[in-house]
Amino acid sequence: MKTREEIYAIYDLGREAVADLVQDLYRLIEQQQAQIASLMARVKELENQLATDSHNSSKPPSSDGFGKKTQSLRQPSGKKSGGQTGHKGTTLKQVAEPDRIVTHAPEQCEGCQADLKEVPGMLSEDRRQVFELPPLKLEVTQHQLITKACPVCGRQNTGRFPDDILPGAQYGSSVKSLAVYLNTQQLLPWRRTCQLLEELGGQPVAQGTLYGAVQECAAELAGIELVIKETIASAEVVHFDETGMYVSGKREWLHVASTPRLTAYAHDPKRGATATKAIGILPGFKGRAIHDGFGSYWTYKCEHGLCNAHHLRELTFIHERLGQEWARKMKDLLVEIKSEVDTAKLRGDTTLGELPQEAYSKRYQAILAEGVALEQTTPPLQTGKRGRKKQSKSKNLLDRMAKYQAETLAFMRDFNVSFDNNLAERDIRMMKVQQKISGGFRTTQGAKTFCRIRSYISTMSKQGHNILTALKSVFAGNPISPSPG
Repeated sequence: MKTREEIYAIYDLGREAVADLVQDLYRLIEQQQAQIASLMARVKELENQLATDSHNSSKPPSSDGFGKKTQSLRQPSGKKSGGQTGHKGTTLKQVAEPDRIVTHAPEQCEGCQADLKEVPGMLSEDRRQVFELPPLKLEVTQHQLITKACPVCGRQNTGRFPDDILPGAQYGSSVKSLAVYLNTQQLLPWRRTCQLLEELGGQPVAQGTLYGAVQECAAELAGIELVIKETIASAEVVHFDETGMYVSGKREWLHVASTPRLTAYAHDPKRGATATKAIGILPGFKGRAIHDGFGSYWTYKCEHGLCNAHHLRELTFIHERLGQEWARKMKDLLVEIKSEVDTAKLRGDTTLGELPQEAYSKRYQAILAEGVALEQTTPPLQTGKRGRKKQSKSKNLLDRMAKYQAETLAFMRDFNVSFDNNLAERDIRMMKVQQKISGGFRTTQGAKTFCRIRSYISTMSKQGHNILTALKSVFAGNPISPSPG
């Protein structure tokens, strides 16, 4: 800062000197204003990032932390908590033929104390049953060959071991299926899986044995994996999603394609079109793909449907953080349409009538117009940076919902289309749990093996099969094949 004497000295130098000083001051003020605008924009951006959680963004609930309590997007149903009337319970029921019966007879009379041990009695109708596991023990079957001499020529003939009986000692299909089940379905780490098997069976199980069982299972399921993918590719509606996963210390991608009865997982280093082409489901898909709007999905000529759960979270952010009323109106409208669709489904309808569809579409467009008008009157936040200004989150959402109105409201016109993409997100959730437990996969082959086995397990579970029974059929060389669609 210049002193008063220095300013007087400049003044004495004349008009040009004063003009130069004022110009320098203006340039400094402009630079500081630009810097302040840039810092304000950055502060606003960081505040918005800190304000995002699972209820107003795509962040998972696990990222909310212990100190935050998010507001659920679910609307009150008006029902009491707990099981509803007509709900099919799962209470343990007695069986008609128990494995064994234990009787409890009185030993003496409660009145005169007479000895009743040798007195005959009769069974009461009152009975109670206890379900318990028998003592766990590995059953060892020894295979031996028999040699017979031919009574005609005297040749010695020796029997042959079955092809699946190898030299030495080995574990059978039940043990191997349980090992794969614990590791791949229940997501126990390799060491803990081996530890549990040893404690249950009384025999040590090496991690190499578990690895061999996993590889054998994956090899047997190669054909089933193709069947699942081909069946999904011919479905009318399929849900797609992807999430990051770490393989060999690098961030790569886990992809999922889901229907209510089928699941296909796949690993690829890439997220976009290169990955979906390699996976092979979307390139020939002719039905409707439900997804979150990621750019690569739009390159395929099939019909599309957008996840409105994503829209609700984004609208919540814009309403709560940016104070834009149109976002609340759009959120309420989507929830209202969903409620109307749910009611129509209960009536047995397959679509809303033309008049309700037209009315909802007009309200949808009017709300978007209100949002666009607000954007036009709201100047963008100055960042002080040159070049094209970055669009706001609200403008991005307005553009997307305007361009893809048909895909956003597809659930209203076709009841086979879901309101959201929760099916794919549910299928992918447990895969994230696996990554939290193990951190990732050491090799690409390990990731692909896990995806193949998990595709089969998820599909069998959706179709009501016992998973252990299904895995045992795999090791028996005759895997149960999933039914189509």
